[in-house]
Amino acid sequence: MGGEFGSLIRVRHIISYSLSRFEQRAFPNYFTKGIPSVFCRTQDSILQVAPRPPNPPFIAFYLIYTCGTQEFEKSKRKKPADFEEDK
Repeated sequence: MGGEFGSLIRVRHIISYSLSRFEQRAFPNYFTKGIPSVFCRTQDSILQVAPRPPNPPFIAFYLIYTCGTQEFEKSKRKKPADFEEDK
C-alpha cells in the first residue's frame, strides 16, 4: 500500500523543475534594475497621487479636520481651575 515518501502518487503530463538552493539568486539585479525603476515609476505617477496646489476643497477639509481634532483633544483635558479647592 503506497510507496516511499515522495513517490506516493504518480502524476502524468506535469513537468517540474527545481534548482538547488545554492544555485538560486535571492535578489538578482536588485541594485542595478530594481531601485532605479522604483524612482522612475514614482516620478511618473507622483502627479496622479499627490493633490494639486489649487485644490480648495482638499485644503478646506484638511483645515476643518485638524482644527476639529485639536478642539476635541482640548475638550478631553481637565481644567486645573476646577480642582484648586481639593488641595
